[in-house]
Amino acid sequence: MHDGFLVYSNLKFLKWAFALSALTIVGYLLYVPVDEHNGGTALGYTLGVIGALLIFWLMWLGIRKRRYGASFRLTAWVSAHVYLGLSLIVIATLHTGFQFGWNVHTLTYCLMLFVICSGCFGIYTYARFPKLVSQNRRGESLDDLLAQVGNVDFESRQLAVSMPDEVSSLIKKSCEETRIGGSLLKILSGRDKDCPSYTAFINLRKLAAEAEENYSQDTRKLLLLAGKKCGLLQTIRRDIQLRALMDIWLRVHVPVSVALVIALIIHIFSVFYYW
Repeated sequence: MHDGFLVYSNLKFLKWAFALSALTIVGYLLYVPVDEHNGGTALGYTLGVIGALLIFWLMWLGIRKRRYGASFRLTAWVSAHVYLGLSLIVIATLHTGFQFGWNVHTLTYCLMLFVICSGCFGIYTYARFPKLVSQNRRGESLDDLLAQVGNVDFESRQLAVSMPDEVSSLIKKSCEETRIGGSLLKILSGRDKDCPSYTAFINLRKLAAEAEENYSQDTRKLLLLAGKKCGLLQTIRRDIQLRALMDIWLRVHVPVSVALVIALIIHIFSVFYYW
């Protein structure tokens, strides 16, 4: 699907969202409240109902996207979800009449904005990142890349057997202590500054220039293998980073969306309770 939903049916839902936003703005400008614009005016209630219905309707995407046999195409649902979701910025803002405070109403509004912003990040990741993942892997699978790292380690161990302790210890640490993944921050950064393989590469570069003649050739071979391994690790970490970014936004977007619905229900209940 990737970015196909953005241009679905000749931008049909973008046009709908634009028309809805334009009508909302015109209505806001033409409506003259008794006191001032706020959520308690006739226009405020109307926009509130429209906004609430939109939020509840858009939440159905989480269910509908798993029903590929439905008559309404998945791409259409995502396109509607994106563009009509963006129109909520206009509808909800004018619903408030720009009246904000430390209350559940403003909390609901802020949660809505957060959900929309996280959704925009999701649009970017799914439109851009699949291509980046493909370019990064260069046609190879993650399993293939990991297998290549294993092969490099095997060759390096074989060469290091007859090398001085200073060299063999670097190779041993590189093979046994290199970690892929780790903490969330390390995964999202796509780097490991303390990677033993990178340390081995840096030190082998120095040792290759100073190696005795009988160790010179093997040291250079180890240096080439270490460089290859660092390149493979960089590709693997980049792949994990991109896939984590594609996944983590949804793990934020969905729970906050649920929190938004709960806050919206409380918001609606409190409005009618104190009416």
